[in-house]
Amino acid sequence: MNFYQKEIILKPFVRGFHLITREIIKEIPEISKISIGQLQVFIKHTSASLTINENADATVREDFESHFNEIVPENSSYFKHTYEGADDMPAHLKSSILGSSIQIPISNGKLNLGTWQGIYLCEHRDYGGSRKLVLTAFGN
Repeated sequence: MNFYQKEIILKPFVRGFHLITREIIKEIPEISKISIGQLQVFIKHTSASLTINENADATVREDFESHFNEIVPENSSYFKHTYEGADDMPAHLKSSILGSSIQIPISNGKLNLGTWQGIYLCEHRDYGGSRKLVLTAFGN
């Protein structure tokens, strides 16, 4: 079994849901050496997250942002952790709901995603800055 790992830094994104599939594939070309395996993507932050969903229609990403802002609103009176602004605690909650890592099968040297699936960086802060990801590909 072969293992490849790389830490990358993504450019800052505005708040919202952003497709990053191409950036990830570009940054870990060793995927092409794996016939059967997995790619794990881990984000090293507590106010952004990762998920896999629709990669063709941008309105899906807009609806994700709208929905998460409804279920985790800013300025809730019971939030105590507000040191970094109104988006601080909601960003942590959204990150925990979606998660900090994803795994994708690798088949015949390519990510085995569905036709309409893409990897999202979910930026939950108004000014989150650059984000660090750890990419780990392994298999035979």
